[in-house]
Amino acid sequence: MTATPEATEATPTIVLVGHGMVGQRFLEALAERGLTATHRVVVLCEEPRPAYDRVALTSYFSGKTPEDLSMTDMEFIATHGIELRVGDPAVSVDREAREVTARSGEVFSYDTLVLATGSYPFVPPVPGKDAEGCFVYRTIEDLLAIEEYAKSKAKVGAVVGGGLLGLEAAGALKGLGLTSHIVEFAPRLMPVQVDDGGGAALLRTIEEMGLSVHTGVGTQEILVDAEGAVTGMKLSDGSELAADMVVFSAGVRPRDQLARDCGLTVGERGGITVDEQCRTVADPHVYAIGECALASDGRVYGLVAPGYEQAETAAATIASDEASFTGADLSTKLKLLGVDVASFGDAHGTAEDCLDVVYSDSRAGLYKKLVIGRDGTLLGGILVGDAEAYGTLKAFTGSVPPVSPESLVLPAGAGESVQLGPSALPDEAIVCSCHNVSKGTIRGAVTDHQCTTVPEVKKCTKAGTGCGSCVKVLGQLVNAELEASGVEVDKGLCGCFGQTREELYEIVHALRITTYRDLLDRHGREEARGGDGCEICKPTVGSIIASLAPTIGASGYVLDGEQAALQDTNDHFLANLQKNGSYSVVPRIPGGEIAPEKLIVIGEIARDFGLYTKITGGQRIDMFGARVEQLPLIWARLVDAGFESGHAYGKSLRTVKSCVGQTWCRYGVQDSVKMAIDLELRYRGLRSPHKLKSAVSGCQRECAEAQSKDFGVIATANGWNLYVGGNGGATPRHADLLAQDLSDAELIRLIDRFLMFYIRTADRLERTSTWLERIPGGLDHVRDVVVHDSLGICDELEQLMRAHVAHYRDEWAETINDPEKLARFVSFVNAPDTPDPVVAFVPERDQMKPDLPLLSIGMRPAADVLEGSAQR
Repeated sequence: MTATPEATEATPTIVLVGHGMVGQRFLEALAERGLTATHRVVVLCEEPRPAYDRVALTSYFSGKTPEDLSMTDMEFIATHGIELRVGDPAVSVDREAREVTARSGEVFSYDTLVLATGSYPFVPPVPGKDAEGCFVYRTIEDLLAIEEYAKSKAKVGAVVGGGLLGLEAAGALKGLGLTSHIVEFAPRLMPVQVDDGGGAALLRTIEEMGLSVHTGVGTQEILVDAEGAVTGMKLSDGSELAADMVVFSAGVRPRDQLARDCGLTVGERGGITVDEQCRTVADPHVYAIGECALASDGRVYGLVAPGYEQAETAAATIASDEASFTGADLSTKLKLLGVDVASFGDAHGTAEDCLDVVYSDSRAGLYKKLVIGRDGTLLGGILVGDAEAYGTLKAFTGSVPPVSPESLVLPAGAGESVQLGPSALPDEAIVCSCHNVSKGTIRGAVTDHQCTTVPEVKKCTKAGTGCGSCVKVLGQLVNAELEASGVEVDKGLCGCFGQTREELYEIVHALRITTYRDLLDRHGREEARGGDGCEICKPTVGSIIASLAPTIGASGYVLDGEQAALQDTNDHFLANLQKNGSYSVVPRIPGGEIAPEKLIVIGEIARDFGLYTKITGGQRIDMFGARVEQLPLIWARLVDAGFESGHAYGKSLRTVKSCVGQTWCRYGVQDSVKMAIDLELRYRGLRSPHKLKSAVSGCQRECAEAQSKDFGVIATANGWNLYVGGNGGATPRHADLLAQDLSDAELIRLIDRFLMFYIRTADRLERTSTWLERIPGGLDHVRDVVVHDSLGICDELEQLMRAHVAHYRDEWAETINDPEKLARFVSFVNAPDTPDPVVAFVPERDQMKPDLPLLSIGMRPAADVLEGSAQR
């Protein structure tokens, strides 16, 4: 794993102690300045693996492997002759002799010593902190230990600390199947990054995810049983919390013991004291960078971006170049438990005479605050629930934005909202904080260095190679600069087609093209004609043909002929593929209304096939764990009972939720259930650029959450209000009011037009929320087209929808009645009666779950493992 360059006694030696993210950036900075060619470089790494992405540590629980997280290119290490010694940390430093002793006993002489020892997790000094079942959350090894204990010995977990890592740790425990609690001493979550308003929005969203949050209390004691294992926690308010696993994530402390032992100066609260060049104040031959360093401004920086800047400063100083580190931007953008959280600049408004501009919607989990100076300068801000504008707002910090602050925090469609693009930024605005790259530098990469793509600009400037939060802005700047230079920006769908999805839709519609092959050979790029296409355009064209099938004379059945070869995995088997190779089955339950007899049928099928059942957020019942050869058998029983496909697998209508409406509710003013059923049966099977979700609420109390849907309906005393472009997923967005007080017929007519206009003009995989903000003119334009027929196409849009409704066929019923189609539903083509041995399950909470350890080693199931069939 190590590579040693030729060295003589005269070759100067740099010893780096610690190989984390900052240490790796230091090595790259040495190489960029040619120092690896003139110096011997030795790295002493304590962990058993080279540098990895600690910022993305939690993604391990989402399927990433330790290898995926690695930031170390071993070819880079070998090419530059770096001696990387993993699992062999420094244990002592003799500054007088300029020698470092490693744990292995080997002694290394140095001319320059760089300490990048990072930090260690702070564990409160409470009784029981070292009990079995107590962990910290810092390294990959920590995560492996947590995972192992959670699988075998824990059902309830508690996280001490509600900061960045604490929330990630709680999400990880929940993902491992544990009931999760968060205990935070401060009165709110993420007290450093957000204020009370942001903390309240974050709290509501996290509690809705099923996590229990305890703020304003501290941990007084870890309770244990007779064997010394964790049984719970005693809190400062006198209450007790039952738990059999505790994860400490209560902050970090600089790891400076090595420096203390060799007599280097450290701060009163820790951290190796350094000057503006990152040299230790006690010894000019020793540097300290990253979380172990107390910078010249008196601060220890715990973010990766300042650490990178310190690494570059130290490398430049060693190379005799001028550089200094006097402080850093503490702006942060994260996605915690799926919630966007960002803070930048003076987020807490500490500047004198500053003003706050706040937009808050607690129901939607949105909170936006901008801190404005008396002269209109943007000083900072906090964004919770929607951080889409983070990159642009952060870059405007320190300047007066060209529009009013109020317009920057309002959601699209609410009042005079404005979406500022990166083109409005001044050249000196910092776009990438991780590597301190300005807009002017990015523009220069395009104009002076002939970069024409985002990857080329990344390589040239390093922008976008850190945390990645600036990549979207980076792409917009690159395209804008290319267009301004007269360079035609290729906006084609992919390498096979030079047209956009919208243009391909018009071609298919106008020319009645019914096959992908015909479209590719007639309208594809010259080099792509006659080829096989790609994984981008095949499902996209398949969706276009399916949505236009009745009009152009094509088959609307996605498994017919060529269409079957165009589909993604889920559509290919009309079910959702799960992580262990099994599938989930979701029958349609229009409006969430279901008779007891049908509930019994679902229960019997789940029991007979050994399926895991769960009620979805869309008011349906999901059955997990079906092997591919079982799918037609399950569908046959469902179809016999009057069910049909719920299209949970397709880019099409999923559900239309509803409350009980005026039939049962004393507040209801319209029959929301009937309307939801009518809408779901009308639009079922409608193929679109992305999935579609809807809801109908029977009154203004909005129990069905219609304003978070692609199209939502809310009852009024005079009819129905129609909202469009909402999204409750990874990027939440409140829907906009399109029309109000509509009759039943008017409502359906406008939804027909809206959906077909969206299908006609949206990009590939573009939700209605993104489409509504991207399309020129936004909501006003869509209203003009859909409500006022400004383009004169509404008759055509309505006709397209009528054709869809008239030609709808249930895909499950079509499949089970076609022996040829049934032949595809096997695990092994050459052994159709043999089930996949890796698809196996283990019991959990009176049901079953995938046997993931079995999946990871690819073995046949042991005798005590539940097979894919029902063994109960």
